[in-house]
Amino acid sequence: MLRAWATLFGCAAELRENLGGISSLNNVLATADAHLLGRESVVTSSPTFLPIMELRNHTILITGGSSGLGLEFARQLLALGNTVLITGRDQARLDQAQLLLPQVHAFRSDVSDPAAIAALHAQVVAQFPALNILLNNAGEIRKLNLNDPALTLPDVTQEIDSNLSGPIRMVQQFLPHLKAQKIAAILHVNSGLALAPFPIAPVYGATKAGLRSYTQSLRVQLKPTAVQVFELVGPAANTPLNDRLGDAVDNSQLMEPKDLIAATLTGMQQGQEEIYPGLAKVIRFLSRLAPGFLLKQLSKPVAKEFGGLKPV
Repeated sequence: MLRAWATLFGCAAELRENLGGISSLNNVLATADAHLLGRESVVTSSPTFLPIMELRNHTILITGGSSGLGLEFARQLLALGNTVLITGRDQARLDQAQLLLPQVHAFRSDVSDPAAIAALHAQVVAQFPALNILLNNAGEIRKLNLNDPALTLPDVTQEIDSNLSGPIRMVQQFLPHLKAQKIAAILHVNSGLALAPFPIAPVYGATKAGLRSYTQSLRVQLKPTAVQVFELVGPAANTPLNDRLGDAVDNSQLMEPKDLIAATLTGMQQGQEEIYPGLAKVIRFLSRLAPGFLLKQLSKPVAKEFGGLKPV
């Protein structure tokens, strides 16, 4: 897996250099691949497991559920026999989601708006008192040139409101209700870019790193309760979210949503508190083994997109 990744980017020599001049790159890559496939313990610690949760007959609220990963979560969770609620900002997309999935319950709401979260909570808890799983999926990604003088202060922090403040506020609003349930869970949809900066989308990466830190702290504080905390650290997926990045992402490497979500739900039902589907395993490994090399690779789109700027 890692060997193929290095070959794909044409960076085997750079990887050898960043590994400190190790003579046999093949040995390193073979060891890494064994680790990524679960046959070897190299750098990362052993996975931590939560109590088994069967994902059937639950009431689940999915933010950003009208398209992309959120819609696929809704599809697969409905198929497992759950009651599924979705939110979104665009009423037309919510209507389309209900046409595709007639059993889904849709609520127009914006996670970047604290007042909208409070209103959503009042409505959902009244209509669906059995709600016991919160799936924070809503978010956005943007290419941002921080040298652009037209970038305003409100605009530059837009992703913080949706990607970081949004999940934190959703948890804080719904936590008392979740803690009152016999079985409850929170899943945060995160990104492999929580593990390494992606300079062409600098604020997005910062929000995802922040969400990861918050999720780990939340898990510690909720350990005495019945609320389990899961984190999906996903690779780039074939969704409308990544369409905004254009050529900055290699479309041939995008994971299909149905496969990504299936792996996530399997991981949750096996009690994996952190789930790394597909190439997210590679990013996790390289972020520890060769962080400078990983940053260099992820910096390459900057020069292409923002001409005149050189990657690190």
